[in-house]
Amino acid sequence: MNNKSNGHYPLLSTIDSPDDIRRLTLPQLDSLSAELRQKIIETVSQNGGHLAPCLGVVELTLALHYAFDTPNDKLIWDVGHQAYAHKLITGRRDKFHTLRQQDGISGFPKRSESEYDVVETGHSSTSISYGLGLSAGQYITNNRSKVISVIGDGSMTAGLAFEGLNQAGHLGKDLIVILNDNEMSISPNVGAMSSFLSKKLTGKTVIRMKRELEERLKSLSSVGENILSVLRRSEESIKGFFTPGMLFEALKFEYIGPIPGHDLDSLIETLHNVKENSRGPVLIHVITTKGKGYVPAESNPGDYHGVGPFEVATGKPKPSSGPPSYTKVFGDTLCKIARSNKKVAAITAAMPAGTGLSKFSELYPDRFFDVGIAEQHAVTFASGLAMEGIRPVVAIYSSFMQRSLDQIIHDMCLPNLPVTLALDRAGVVGDDGPTHHGVFDLSFLRFIPNLTVMSPKDENELQHMLFTAINHNGPMAIRYPRGSGEDILLDPSLKKLKIGKGELLRNGNDVLLLPVGNRVYSALAAAEGLEKLGVSAAVINPRFIKPLDNELIGDWAQKTGRVVTIEDNVKKGGFGSAVLQMLAELHIRVPVRLLGYGNKFVEHASQEVLWKNSGLDTPGIINATLEVMQQ
Repeated sequence: MNNKSNGHYPLLSTIDSPDDIRRLTLPQLDSLSAELRQKIIETVSQNGGHLAPCLGVVELTLALHYAFDTPNDKLIWDVGHQAYAHKLITGRRDKFHTLRQQDGISGFPKRSESEYDVVETGHSSTSISYGLGLSAGQYITNNRSKVISVIGDGSMTAGLAFEGLNQAGHLGKDLIVILNDNEMSISPNVGAMSSFLSKKLTGKTVIRMKRELEERLKSLSSVGENILSVLRRSEESIKGFFTPGMLFEALKFEYIGPIPGHDLDSLIETLHNVKENSRGPVLIHVITTKGKGYVPAESNPGDYHGVGPFEVATGKPKPSSGPPSYTKVFGDTLCKIARSNKKVAAITAAMPAGTGLSKFSELYPDRFFDVGIAEQHAVTFASGLAMEGIRPVVAIYSSFMQRSLDQIIHDMCLPNLPVTLALDRAGVVGDDGPTHHGVFDLSFLRFIPNLTVMSPKDENELQHMLFTAINHNGPMAIRYPRGSGEDILLDPSLKKLKIGKGELLRNGNDVLLLPVGNRVYSALAAAEGLEKLGVSAAVINPRFIKPLDNELIGDWAQKTGRVVTIEDNVKKGGFGSAVLQMLAELHIRVPVRLLGYGNKFVEHASQEVLWKNSGLDTPGIINATLEVMQQ
């Protein structure tokens, strides 16, 4: 691998740290940009990953490391899914082929991997708050290194970003925010003029003259302050005419830009000027092209945001077969329900394709709402819709739904509103790792009053659960996994499930297996394997995590005398904990074994590997059951 890399990547093969890129000329940096893009495309085509975001920030990555003294200066990537070029030039080039693979490097910044990865991040809109905290801490410790927070225009839709901006303006501490804007359309003339102004107005001479003028005017008491106020308004007006910077100026940031994000000369000069001359909070507005350098990704950046393995020549996904995904079944079912129920609405937080709502958005645009990266707002907004008689369905990844816990409790469940939460990617998600695993939702939803929580064993049950939730007069949550379903034939007609009732899938006398959701079929296979070993295992699909079917589960727990719970969730506070509590309240004393994830974050690997490592696959369930049989 290394020899091949050296042959195809003559410059990249010489880069072991940012110190090496600081020795390069501008033409060499341009050549390195091309090599980085080629390496990223080659690797992601094999491993899958985040392609378009990473291709869009190659020059920005080089310019930041070139202009600043990283890792002494702290570079923070918001979300972190655009950090592949950053990883390649910070000592991980020879490991890059292991990207997102078991025991390989993470697809996101990871503190344990490198001193250049300042924060562990995989969720959006945190970089400004992180950066401000670092900057404030440095003032306390008398550390004067620079802090640079990179944030995308999408991440700017979250309230957390503006909370950070607001306090940064109030504190006035040194903080450099890079707004990576790959959505705004700015005419070439405006961009060129703004870039020219940005470079000139950040020069050392201009900055010195402005400071001296401000000090002299301030010394003139109220008259000087009045003149200074007029001059500031004039400068803001000029900037506002050419740029969208007035918002950030109002938050007491010095606004610079927009500047072209693929012009290394402009980037490096502007960044160097800001580093040397600016004081206090500064925002640099950089215009980039998502998917830059790879035509399929430039043409359809949304489709190439996160991808599986694909053919480089065509951009087409590598052939795969199998049943439809849970996400697709969810989206198709919601469209089917909305066809006859005009009050059904769908809400997503900037992920219509990822949550299966693209088709819904096309068929029912008046009932579709993309609120941006604002999960908290999504839930409260849905609650407002529900108050008007609408039946909103909020589709958000499980790991991102964590951000809206207070809104679920206070705004949705306290008033007992008929909002449906669709938690996609519940359980381990595979190669995206600990920031994206949805292994906490059973624990943080189970304790909330009024909320019903369900998990389908297959795609057919998912469609019935969605129909049940939309027609229920109260809040409901459905959690379902990433990936393909079980290849089960879908019932043509939808039906309402009886709330809190499970189903007995298999009789048994020796032990009761209680699997949740995507672990049901693994448990059924385990029961067959146990039968060959002389163990008769009953299997119940609980369907409902809250409320539990106390009667069904309690009766079979007493009958078999042993219980094994299996969940794609952490054990603490999860489904197994609920079963233990139920059995205690029913005064049923039997040995119980909980299978799930321990009290640590789960690293990245394929779902199958993670289930195997945690004893949640069929062999693991058999082994755990045999151990329980010894009790």
